[in-house]
Amino acid sequence: MSIKLRLTVLNFLQFFVWGAWLISLGGYMIVTLGFTGGEVGSIYATMGIASLFMPGLLGIVADRWVNAERVYGICHLIGAGLLLWASTVKDFPTLYTIMLLNAMVYMPTIALGNTVSYEVLEQKGLDVITSFPPIRVWGTIGFIASMWMVDLAGWTKSPLQLYISAASAAVLGLYAFTMPKCPPAKSEGKRSLASALGLDAFVLFKRGQMLVFFLFAMMLGAALQITNAFGGAFLDDFKTVFPDSFGVRHPNLLLSISQISETLFILTIPFFLQRFGIKKVMLLSMFAWVFRFGLFAVGDPGGGLWMLVLSMIIYGMAFDFFNISGSLFVDREAEGPIRASAQGLFMIMTNGLGAFIGGTASGWVVDHFTSGGVKDWRSIWFTFAAYALVLGVTFPFVFKYEHRGDGRMRAHG
Repeated sequence: MSIKLRLTVLNFLQFFVWGAWLISLGGYMIVTLGFTGGEVGSIYATMGIASLFMPGLLGIVADRWVNAERVYGICHLIGAGLLLWASTVKDFPTLYTIMLLNAMVYMPTIALGNTVSYEVLEQKGLDVITSFPPIRVWGTIGFIASMWMVDLAGWTKSPLQLYISAASAAVLGLYAFTMPKCPPAKSEGKRSLASALGLDAFVLFKRGQMLVFFLFAMMLGAALQITNAFGGAFLDDFKTVFPDSFGVRHPNLLLSISQISETLFILTIPFFLQRFGIKKVMLLSMFAWVFRFGLFAVGDPGGGLWMLVLSMIIYGMAFDFFNISGSLFVDREAEGPIRASAQGLFMIMTNGLGAFIGGTASGWVVDHFTSGGVKDWRSIWFTFAAYALVLGVTFPFVFKYEHRGDGRMRAHG
């Protein structure tokens, strides 16, 4: 098996593990376990808590003491055990604790998987920039494949989705130990804990407009987990009105259009950044979130199915145009010595603080519009749309930015 194929399998399984439960677990917790919106939101917020410090801490371990592929494999093996345990739990406090521990070992594997891939490609004398993207796209395909498997098997409201995730995590954990060795670097230029946690890059906050950028990135990050947590439960509530509709029978298939769209919009980023600059691209993302949530508010799995499908397609722009474009912007704005730390800070603001705030606050919103066990989904989605609209209206007035049209970016202040 060629090294590219081996890395393709690794990336496929990396996101297959996540896709088996990330989109459907919210529906399982609400419909099957009877959890409240706040409880579901807090469990999804565990990924934000873990992202604040665990990728940096385990990055230090892989940098200094233990081979990266071994740290990666151990994390997945521990995660497999935790997911298997989670499948047997019915109460919120225990499930919250398990999923927090699972997030602490899974979230670092996203960066560790990239580290292993980069290191192995370099060992084989291959160009990372040209070789990795075709490998990484199979990660998204793996995510979609597991969503479809769980949906077609009828497990979106069942703990069996966690069995699938646990089994694939165990396979990946063992498979990781067969990868070429990625030993700790022997050079003196090892990352400090502050650098790994993105703390070196806090110097960027001294530039007023970069502070504005990071704050808005955090607030956009809050939007990420909302439909992941509640999309399945939302579609399930139509079962009495449209029991035989595609969206009710196959919620994961419908929701997976979002991930398919994401892979396509990634390809458009270079054009949009070069042509319009980061300010307009971020604005496009904000208003895409408005339409993403607004179409959920007015759509349904019956005659309004086209609006839900359109919302899924728009998700690709909403996600990529702030997450991927924002990362590129940070890379351009950060000076050489703090570029890695700046990326860590961007992850903390979006996948850490943003995801935690979004998961927690969205649960409160859902509970606020729930009466007698019935959720007012239209009001819920319009609230989220209004939040994104406020960001979109405010952003151009507070973020001063000059797009030079030559690929360079510069935030003033």
